[in-house]
Amino acid sequence: MAEPVELAELLRSVFGFARFRANQEAVCRAAIDGRDLLLVMPTGFGKSLCYQLPALALGGTALVISPLIALMEDQAAKLTALGLRVGRIHSGLDRTVARQACVDYLNGSLQFLFIAPERLRVPGFGEMLAKRKPALIAIDEAHCISQWGHDFRPDYRMIGQYLPALRPAPVLALTATATPSVQADILTQLGMVKPAKFIHGFRRDNLAIEVVELPMPERPGAICGLLADAARRPAIVYATSRKGAEMLAGELSATKTNKAGRIPAAAYHAGLDAATRERVQTAFQAGKLEVVVATIAFGMGIDKANIRTVIHAGLPATLEGYYQEIGRAGRDGEQSRTYLMHSYADQRMRDFFLNRDYPPVDHLQQVFRALGENSQPVDELRAASKLGEEEFDKALEKLAIHGGALVDFGGNVTAGGPGWKKTYAVQAQYRAEQFEKVLRFTTSTECRMGALVRHFGDVEDASRPCGICDVCDPAGAVLRQFRRPTAAERELMQAIADELRTVDYKAAGALQRNLDHAGKMSRSEFDGLLNAMTRAGLIEIEEAEYEKDGEVRRYRKVRLTESGLELRASSPVELLISDGVVEEFGRRPAAAKRVKATSAKAEDSSPIKLTAAGEALAAQLKEWRAIEAKRLGLPAFMVLHDRTLAAVAQARPVNPKQLLEISGMGPAKVERFGEAILGLCGTTE
Repeated sequence: MAEPVELAELLRSVFGFARFRANQEAVCRAAIDGRDLLLVMPTGFGKSLCYQLPALALGGTALVISPLIALMEDQAAKLTALGLRVGRIHSGLDRTVARQACVDYLNGSLQFLFIAPERLRVPGFGEMLAKRKPALIAIDEAHCISQWGHDFRPDYRMIGQYLPALRPAPVLALTATATPSVQADILTQLGMVKPAKFIHGFRRDNLAIEVVELPMPERPGAICGLLADAARRPAIVYATSRKGAEMLAGELSATKTNKAGRIPAAAYHAGLDAATRERVQTAFQAGKLEVVVATIAFGMGIDKANIRTVIHAGLPATLEGYYQEIGRAGRDGEQSRTYLMHSYADQRMRDFFLNRDYPPVDHLQQVFRALGENSQPVDELRAASKLGEEEFDKALEKLAIHGGALVDFGGNVTAGGPGWKKTYAVQAQYRAEQFEKVLRFTTSTECRMGALVRHFGDVEDASRPCGICDVCDPAGAVLRQFRRPTAAERELMQAIADELRTVDYKAAGALQRNLDHAGKMSRSEFDGLLNAMTRAGLIEIEEAEYEKDGEVRRYRKVRLTESGLELRASSPVELLISDGVVEEFGRRPAAAKRVKATSAKAEDSSPIKLTAAGEALAAQLKEWRAIEAKRLGLPAFMVLHDRTLAAVAQARPVNPKQLLEISGMGPAKVERFGEAILGLCGTTE
């Protein structure tokens, strides 16, 4: 094992870093000790160094298995630029380059060999690697391996069967996204021996997340409006289809910016030729392109620190994928913002994709019956099948993944085992549940970052609000518009609190039926009021489920908080209700809502003007609020809203009664914070 000083010297002399980032050194030492390990660390936290540095310390050649050519090329280029000897083998290279890489590997002249997973299926390739054992084996984007992960390519899930021949090299599985169930499956699939697990750093304190309900036709206008401001670029926009990426890139390129120029934008997806994809990626990395509109194919291995905005123009399939994609913003530590746009149409689209990617079992059964013990060409089976070409290929792909078909490198197939039905059904159900989790994320009243941290298994850290998402800080939202409640909504808010006082909780649906007999509010409007009450700290909402007639049914438990128990009709409350999208980004609220919003804001919409002394007091109040919010683990607005703070600075109250007269200062706030606020008001001249 290398001494600490040697490892630190390699870090400095080869990579130019004076010190390790958080958790990197422990991972590197475990690898140098020869331990198998799983590293789950968000994008931008330095995962790559955790296999590169141990590889150099151990000597020999590190074998790196990578799922995407762009990812592989990016890593290889960086290592080559550092003066290291690197080989690559993938389908985008000339055969002579691949052959030379094999020669260089066998004669020991490479420090890193990058390969695509499909290469392991090439006859004789595994045996070639085994002739000269690698120093370590790094498997990047390891979540692709798991049956619960991202079945990006079937070959990625087959890696484990080739590893025993390459031992005793330690196996390092690295990924930016893996839930606890995926983590466990990765260890099993790869046959890891007493592995070390490093699960670190899912909270991103500089990422503000907004989730906005917006019809599909209105999204291009909103996206162009957002990105016309240069401060929100560079940016990545994720589209749900290749056609959508092309169209949106064209609209962005034609958009005038706030400096009277145009937005340098381009599309990136798997349907483009390799040269075009490379050109787009290189231009974006160099700053010549400021926006890339992409499908999921873009972003892996992109090391651009100053991305300010990530926009999802539709719902992602999984929260893991979503987290990885928004994690490409703000790697320089500066404040960055992400936007997730959705509507019911996204759900219909995802249902279509799910049915396409997980076809009916009878499709798989038809293909399985046609297979035999003797090898048959896939082309002949496809031609003889009653299924369409795409239907046949998808069914065969799923059979191969689940062991019902064995496809060799030459395009021939034989029958596999009969156990595929059970695992396929479980996998299809799991995929459907993954999207359900995305839908619940869009309607959740939990802090956005906290919900994501919880999803990855860090329950303890999930309890701390981020303070900057649209749930924690609705007043700070850029795209999503909020309004104050109408008189009728305030009356209903009080009725909700009164209804909940004598019970532990009530289901949201039952609450609405009890309180809105005439059906004046739609379910979405009622849920919007409940969400606003949650943001104000008056109620808590818990997602729950029960089983009836063999069907799992979900509902929302609503219960009062301590602040909600104190709510009275005369209590001033800072309540903000979601009301569509800010007008400057292309969408106007419905006429009825616009009237409501105007009447509700009329009495209290003018800005509060402060004297010089008032400004000084406001500055001290903000400083106190920041310290108090950090101490309590709350977003600042839940301690004291900006408008309330300004009103306090203007009024300079001298006793609790005067403080209570200020809008936003209820009995609970005065009891909790009154002494400190009055102390500042009395000492600031």
